[in-house]
Amino acid sequence: MFVKNLSTPDETRKMPKTKIEVINLGGETIMRAIFQPGWKWSECVKPTVGTDSCLAPHVNYIVSGRMMIKMDNGTQKETGPGDAAVIPPGHDAWVLGDEECVAIDFGAGKMYGKAK
Repeated sequence: MFVKNLSTPDETRKMPKTKIEVINLGGETIMRAIFQPGWKWSECVKPTVGTDSCLAPHVNYIVSGRMMIKMDNGTQKETGPGDAAVIPPGHDAWVLGDEECVAIDFGAGKMYGKAK
């Protein structure tokens, strides 16, 4: 059994308008992502990771704020507080409105925001 608190992450990654906090639990990761208003993956994370779109697979729970996700094929979905989402690789995303978006991610913590 493994128990950790996200308030004391094992790793913190920072990019423009982005704060990623990761805890490691017996080979698994949980990530809290905090995206500031004006955040957009293609502007804030893409320069660090160097891919055309986000290639991280996400299993997200949105704690607060709103975000639009746009798949490479053009499909778009809006997420907000209480929403859970499975987002496959190949997407862009951006914060909607003037509130930061906080998401808990159960899939991408090992790779999100790291250079390719």
